[in-house]
Amino acid sequence: MTDQYAVFGNPINHSKSPAIHRQFAEQTGQDLHYAKHLVAEDEFVKTAQAFFAEGGKGLNVTVPFKIEAFHFAQELTPRAQCAGAVNTLALQADGKILGDNTDGIGMVHDMHNLGWELQGKRILILGAGGAVRGIIQPVLAEQPAQVVIANRTVSKAEELAAHFHDLGDVQARSFERLAGESFDVVINGTSASLGGDLPPLPKGLLNPNASCYDLMYGAEPTVFLKWAAEQGAVKLADGLGMLIGQAAEAFYLWRQIRPEVIPVITALRRQLAEKK
Repeated sequence: MTDQYAVFGNPINHSKSPAIHRQFAEQTGQDLHYAKHLVAEDEFVKTAQAFFAEGGKGLNVTVPFKIEAFHFAQELTPRAQCAGAVNTLALQADGKILGDNTDGIGMVHDMHNLGWELQGKRILILGAGGAVRGIIQPVLAEQPAQVVIANRTVSKAEELAAHFHDLGDVQARSFERLAGESFDVVINGTSASLGGDLPPLPKGLLNPNASCYDLMYGAEPTVFLKWAAEQGAVKLADGLGMLIGQAAEAFYLWRQIRPEVIPVITALRRQLAEKK
């Protein structure tokens, strides 16, 4: 019997997860089928219950269901507990559903593949939404010198800093209060790039040899990455490697086999370039 996996979201048409997991399965010789499902906003629990009752082995979960997936899971990994959100559900041998959050570790692994070092660095994270919440614990596990979270609504940044303060030095700032500070790594976790917008960032924010990472990705560099290049960032990356990295982590959770991400990143990058 071919094992069944899927991604649930709304919207879902744009999802690259089926293509990614198909390549992982071919690469590792795994017999599985992976589909994408548009789920009505009030039907996540019912649809997920039906999927597992019909023999499904695992789900990826995207917007807007990551909080619901967190509550749906019967057990949680420590990183899912930290994030307060789940993007991966796995049926375990005892029949219980495990919830995990692979977003942050996917990003950190991508940074490792790119040769970036986070240990001892001063890191700025822009935004304080769900995407940022998912990356903070894996970033702190890399033992940076400090993490600063900057957000338009400072109270949201302060809430995150308080939530993660026992894992390392985490501070909150308004964008205005960043003036006069400088960082080794800047991670854009706002969705502003999608609308072609940029948070109001002061000049002089980047240390020499700084690296800048955008969680968003596209065929062209994002507005944030264009800003970073103009500010003298030495290393730039968008979130395509993170997308594939989080998928690889989910695949490992489901199949106990770790696929190669570089060939898949290369293939998807080529596809994006061809659609320009």
